[in-house]
Amino acid sequence: MAEQSNGSNANANGNKRKKPTSAYRKLRRKLSITKFRAPLLWFRHHGFRPADVFLGSYPRSGTTWTRFTLFEILTGGTSGFVAVNGALHGVGAHKTGSPVLPNGGRLINTHERYHKHYKRAIYLVRDARDVALSEFAYTRALEFFDGDLDKFLTTFLCKKINAFGPWQVQVSSWLDSPIAGTSDLLLMHFEELRQNPVEGFSRMADFLGVKVDHTIIERAIANNALEKMQEKERKEPVRASVKDRFVRSGAVQGWRSKLTPAQIALIEEHAGSVLTRLGYPLTSESSKPEIESGSVLQSSLS
Repeated sequence: MAEQSNGSNANANGNKRKKPTSAYRKLRRKLSITKFRAPLLWFRHHGFRPADVFLGSYPRSGTTWTRFTLFEILTGGTSGFVAVNGALHGVGAHKTGSPVLPNGGRLINTHERYHKHYKRAIYLVRDARDVALSEFAYTRALEFFDGDLDKFLTTFLCKKINAFGPWQVQVSSWLDSPIAGTSDLLLMHFEELRQNPVEGFSRMADFLGVKVDHTIIERAIANNALEKMQEKERKEPVRASVKDRFVRSGAVQGWRSKLTPAQIALIEEHAGSVLTRLGYPLTSESSKPEIESGSVLQSSLS
């Protein structure tokens, strides 16, 4: 709705319009990309248990859908923003997380670069070209960024669009970590998980040491299909819901129709080696939509 002519922050009915982000949150966001965050990061990485398992990812890599589905698999409950966020906590809030894993372990999500305290983890990765588009929409919705996509991509790849640094730096920290290539790190491609979710979530359940019937996994996947996730957001709006959707399409290769050749070239210039390392073909090398494992990435939920 249009704002009133007096310029006040109200809608046509005279009701105050809700802001997606407070001035305090914006200040915290700015401080999070400075050196002042280091002591907080140190403080947050304490109080872990031997049985804890981490769910790592760069933001906008499919973590919310994965957490919602795992929540139902691990607890048998019905997922929603309140229920999931109340049980599966992130690094820093993990002390009050629910022990949903064997031996009192917690599933703790993190967007941080690999940290020495992450002894066992699932790492979820998504094509940087799709991540960039999703993060652009998210940061704009929360008014953390007000430039165009070209300016965003430069910040995303070369500076800090968030507290976790450039995509290729954060991802590399996990790929080069001491647990990489061992039985303590399960690397999952978002695209493969979308392509065959039953197999993917079954692998994660086995990794977590949880024995569940396939019917439970299938039900959890069905309960968190795109349209149901978006309905959950309508019932329990999050901050980004004020100006946009937090739960977006979960597109696979949506970047092919939304990024310009110059924008694709910029991403591949800075992140191309990591994309190749993960099996994502570069436009300069191949137009075949496959990754090394053979999973087809052509499908999209958009």
